[in-house]
Amino acid sequence: MKVLAIDTATSACSVAIWQDGDVIARRFEAMSRGQAEFLMPMIGDVLRDAGCKTGDMDLLAVTIGPGAFTGIRIGLAAARGLSLATGLPLVGVTTTDAIAHNVNDESGTTLLVALDSKRADIFIEVFSGDGKSLAGPAAVAPEDLAADMPKGPLAVVGDAADVAICALKNAGVETHLVDAPGTPDAAVVAALAAGRWQPGDEHPAAPSPVYLRPPDATPPKDGGCLRPAQ
Repeated sequence: MKVLAIDTATSACSVAIWQDGDVIARRFEAMSRGQAEFLMPMIGDVLRDAGCKTGDMDLLAVTIGPGAFTGIRIGLAAARGLSLATGLPLVGVTTTDAIAHNVNDESGTTLLVALDSKRADIFIEVFSGDGKSLAGPAAVAPEDLAADMPKGPLAVVGDAADVAICALKNAGVETHLVDAPGTPDAAVVAALAAGRWQPGDEHPAAPSPVYLRPPDATPPKDGGCLRPAQ
């Protein structure tokens, strides 16, 4: 199976082609913004590196959040466009799941993925030592984080790991920082998607974004008029 995966949902932009357990082409750039300009050229670079066309894929994959509202929309729009143009199935993978499955920790410690929301709260998801989600993604204020954590020590990963660790230690929770990437990697997204879809499955519905809060932008009053309608 050959999978093209993309991620623009957090503070990076990455594209990868995965085939039967091997990553045959990959691009990754850390960036807080600008994914819209980088993504399509990056996809072209990866396809050239692999000597492939989009239509040569068996499956497409994309991160669906939680993360930046604009970043999630950029990735989903590109992935849905490719899916419509090629007729290929599209699988969504959460950012927290992708980050958790990129952690090589055999200690069996409960894992907390903590992501920067660019606001006062952080996005989190907790995984058991064998990689199973203990609850879905959530937006939590750091001072409230300890209340919902399972007992025992916690391994913490993500681009808001320092914030989470500080809050948890202040609450008396034992933690340690995991030496692993704090943002999703499209190569991991591709591998996860490949394991969740099999050739012959019906074309799945387009994946929905995981938004943990409403968008900051709101519709203008009075239809955007500078003066009330007469």
